[in-house]
Amino acid sequence: MPDIAYRTADVDGLEVFYREAGAPDAPTLLLLHGFPSSSHMFRDLIPLLADRFHIVAPDLPGFGRSAMPAREDFAYTFEHLTDVIDRLTEVLGLDRFAMYVFDYGAPVGFRIATRHPERISAIVTQNGNAYEDGLSDAWSPVQAYWKEPSAANREAIRTMVRPETTVWQYEHGVPDGTRVSPDGYGLDNHYLARDGAEEIQLDLMLDYATNVALYPAFQDYFRSSRPRLLAVWGRNDPFFLPAGAEAFRRDLPDADIRFVDTGHFALETHAEEIATAIRDFLTS
Repeated sequence: MPDIAYRTADVDGLEVFYREAGAPDAPTLLLLHGFPSSSHMFRDLIPLLADRFHIVAPDLPGFGRSAMPAREDFAYTFEHLTDVIDRLTEVLGLDRFAMYVFDYGAPVGFRIATRHPERISAIVTQNGNAYEDGLSDAWSPVQAYWKEPSAANREAIRTMVRPETTVWQYEHGVPDGTRVSPDGYGLDNHYLARDGAEEIQLDLMLDYATNVALYPAFQDYFRSSRPRLLAVWGRNDPFFLPAGAEAFRRDLPDADIRFVDTGHFALETHAEEIATAIRDFLTS
């Protein structure tokens, strides 16, 4: 079993927690988690890859064990999250790396890639969307909030940060719910219960509109830089449809697109299958 180190980096005065494993001189793979999770979501994947890759898995600001500054002291936007993670890669000396992006981690990773295309060796996207084709009807209440950011529309999406919704996100679309460990959603709900966390997450849901606005820029990056890309998608994801995975081929005809019979948090049930796909893809 590879050793995993649990570290904290000072990123311009902000503490960023990250997990690190593998030989530092091995090819680097940056793992970027989604909502409402943390690098804990990679707990099963990291040991399956650390013999071959240098793994770095940070917690985004406001998530997991990274700092969660008050909203008046830190703008919770995806551009700002990207600034922090981009700077973290520089602090850690990661000058070239592949990325595994999921959910919220996808727009953060794709923003980094558009800033520094020369640093990205490959992309693995697991239910990490970059096309409007991938947005399901489950986004409708959030999209209504984008169009009219009223107090009423903010309250209408507060169900997204409720404990039962977190459990639903993990279990929806999974053929055998007994395979979903309660550890993941239990820890996520622990962090969501912190004072101020709900409002931070609602701020980010409002700002997610900026990611959709950047989809054309992400797609232009795919066409111009031609990164190698593997999409491994939970076919039954209630938020990001299989069409979002297939859409990558419009801009990257050689993209490797695979589906697994599970939901949004595909690593909860298919870590070994996804790890095998990543190893084959990154070493081919």
